[in-house]
Amino acid sequence: QLQASGGGLVQSGGSLRLSCTASRRIYSSGVVAWFRQAPGKDREFVAAIRWGSGIRYYEDSVRGRFTISRNSAENTAYLQMNSLQPDDAAVYYCAWGTEYGTTHKAYNIWGQGTLVTVSS
Repeated sequence: QLQASGGGLVQSGGSLRLSCTASRRIYSSGVVAWFRQAPGKDREFVAAIRWGSGIRYYEDSVRGRFTISRNSAENTAYLQMNSLQPDDAAVYYCAWGTEYGTTHKAYNIWGQGTLVTVSS
């Protein structure tokens, strides 16, 4: 129901924009979030946006570098990632839930993940 895309290989300091498109209109309310999971690490919260109000939340390490946004007409959420560092390399997942949270348990619909690789 969620399709994530936009991952790839980028040099340190570079940028990528991830997209998360819903296959049906589940984005009419709730919260869309991005998580990431690096090899051997737990899945961690990156950013979230309340679909209705547009209120945004960020994990401290990405604040000021990443921007989450949404386009209601396209039923798509975005994660613009700038100044990427090797520590940002991970599989990035988008997810939808009815309420905001910073743990994966808050979200019950997940995309398949898109790989971000950052070369130093």
